[in-house]
Amino acid sequence: MSTQQYRNNFLREVEANVEEGEWVKMCMQCGVCSGSCPLGPHWEHPPQEIFMMIRAGKRDEVLGSSSMWMCTSCYNCIARCPRELPITHIMHGLAHYAKRLGLVPKNQPTQKFAQLFWDNLSKKGRVNELKLGLSLYFMNGFSEGVKTSLKMQKIGLGMYKTKRMSPLEMLGGHGCKDSKGLQAILKKAREIEEAKVAKFQGD
Repeated sequence: MSTQQYRNNFLREVEANVEEGEWVKMCMQCGVCSGSCPLGPHWEHPPQEIFMMIRAGKRDEVLGSSSMWMCTSCYNCIARCPRELPITHIMHGLAHYAKRLGLVPKNQPTQKFAQLFWDNLSKKGRVNELKLGLSLYFMNGFSEGVKTSLKMQKIGLGMYKTKRMSPLEMLGGHGCKDSKGLQAILKKAREIEEAKVAKFQGD
């Protein structure tokens, strides 16, 4: 299904393509979600404002925003919403949808972390903490990585002493028992996702 079919009806587009998107129209703009969020003051557009913007058809402003990437999945908003909207799921759904369409703001830090984490995890089915940490330290450049590594050296040494991290992880690291099976599952999941995207784009 092409995005052209949703022209001038962003709410319908969200309902059809975003996880739990059909709940957006139920928001009554009370603001409890924003007041409950520990990062509320730092959002460009808090949740109830995002929902209002969706209903107002502000597609580019919503999908190009960093707001939904601010969600930490604390679930305070869901627990306190008087209409029990699955707000956390909608925020993650919007973020995923924006990524799928290539509309994520450039150098969005949460998206960069999520991609690094996934790339690390999906290789062997378990997170290689040493490689992930170094990837995060150096994701904004070599000099920034060196500064961050030096700043975190005491924590790293502590993890090494307590056997929470080993330098040998750089040689490959540990993984799940059936890594081939994991890759087959991920391959199938990618095929399903690509088929959805192709159908959506009208291919």
